[in-house]
Amino acid sequence: MGKSRFHWPCSLFLRLTNSFRRCPLSKRSLIIASVCVVYLFFVVSQVGYSQQHRDRRTDKEKYRYTRGLYNLGISDDLQDSVDLRTGASFVLPTRSNVVYITLRSKRLKPANIRGTIRPKLRRKVRRNKSADSAFTQNKLGTLEQDSGLTKRNFASNNSWREIKDVDYKSVVIIHNSQKDADADSAVSSIRIYSQRAPPWFSAQDVQAMRFLADAQVLRIKEVLRGDSQSLLIFESETDISPATPKHTKRNNVCRGRCGVINSPMDTTEVFAFHLDRVLGLNRTLPAVSRKFSFLHDGQPSPLVSWDASLYPEGLAAGWSTVKLTWGEYQSSLRQRCWHKNSIPKPESGCSTIHHYEWSKLALFDFLLQIHNRLDQSCCGFRPRQEDVCVELGHHAECRDQDHIQLANIIHRGHNQRHLVFTNNKGYFDRNEDNLDFRLLEGIKELPEQSVSVLKSRRLREKLLQSLFLDQTYWESQGSRQGIDKLIDVIERRAKVLLTYINAHGIKVIPMNV
Repeated sequence: MGKSRFHWPCSLFLRLTNSFRRCPLSKRSLIIASVCVVYLFFVVSQVGYSQQHRDRRTDKEKYRYTRGLYNLGISDDLQDSVDLRTGASFVLPTRSNVVYITLRSKRLKPANIRGTIRPKLRRKVRRNKSADSAFTQNKLGTLEQDSGLTKRNFASNNSWREIKDVDYKSVVIIHNSQKDADADSAVSSIRIYSQRAPPWFSAQDVQAMRFLADAQVLRIKEVLRGDSQSLLIFESETDISPATPKHTKRNNVCRGRCGVINSPMDTTEVFAFHLDRVLGLNRTLPAVSRKFSFLHDGQPSPLVSWDASLYPEGLAAGWSTVKLTWGEYQSSLRQRCWHKNSIPKPESGCSTIHHYEWSKLALFDFLLQIHNRLDQSCCGFRPRQEDVCVELGHHAECRDQDHIQLANIIHRGHNQRHLVFTNNKGYFDRNEDNLDFRLLEGIKELPEQSVSVLKSRRLREKLLQSLFLDQTYWESQGSRQGIDKLIDVIERRAKVLLTYINAHGIKVIPMNV
């Protein structure tokens, strides 16, 4: 069986060769030429296919190599950003459009590119002119007609009176058609792209930030505080949150959860809040930036959490403050009042504030150059003619410095040992040759946690990670470029402060009080 299978191809081959020999010479030549052409075509096609396959494999290896480098760069940056944001292992993002802050310089785009296609502008929403004009005339910022009557009522009743109580439902009707046009109305302006916020924020901080940025405003009113500047308060929920402390009283100023709307010029409040949390001081109230279409011409306004514990005697009595002169303040620093929980003597002249609180306040105020607490008369630097201390004549009081009264030294009614940093009006336009070193006078210790952040050279990274959460503030300051300029100022002042610490032998100690 096997031999027959072997002989059959051989016999077939012999028959073909015999028939080929019997053919005429012309036919044999034609057959040979056809076989050569077919063979040549086959060889050429195989050579081209192998060359094309080799080129394709070379391109694939190049792409694989470059892609590996690109992924390597991204992974490095991603790891850095994860370390900055959480300080722990990687967590999966909760939103798809993840944005990581790195320290790479941002490429500048041309100011104007010809031939580009601009996006279509949104159609303007037609409003009810009569209702809009009526509300504009009664805007909270223009209340000259009622101001005199309200002040007389306030003086006679010795209690706060509402200047204007605006029902927000009327505003919702005016902007009802615009609400559907706002695509990002349902998206929070607090951008937290991971499962948890940066470690320097507590759960209460995140909750307060989301409330201030996203809460539905039910009512807005302006109230007086005696001789102090009036407050513009917005109210959201009518019921007090279960997380509200027991010492917070339910009063007529705020019947639920509220926030204080500041002027658009006071944007330092937001930066001060993030700087305070990054340094680990935790002495400022949560603050965010938010836009109201019916206030301040739609400009972003700083919103600060309302804390009724700062007014234990009521809003008419004002802040719960400490009355100290500069001389008494320096004396309390020398006596180290309440240090190691030692009760000071009655004749010592110590206030209720713990000794470490002054060190935290001095460091915070120096970085932001806030002088309205410890140096209200501008005695430690060269003020400008348009500064308030010069216009009101307070700068002339520097001749008798010991009797100058400190201002805005505020604490909570139930916690008189710790300060609360409010009215944080800082200055970023003050050069290093005109810093207020009077804020550091008498300070012999500084908090270790805050100084370690300044020494670690990660202040910029942490501030970028922190400020990026507030989208409205981030964009109002010019995005990354504008925020970098603000951080540049703080970093230069931090270097000056570290040099001052070494030159004056200031101790850096833990201050967990």
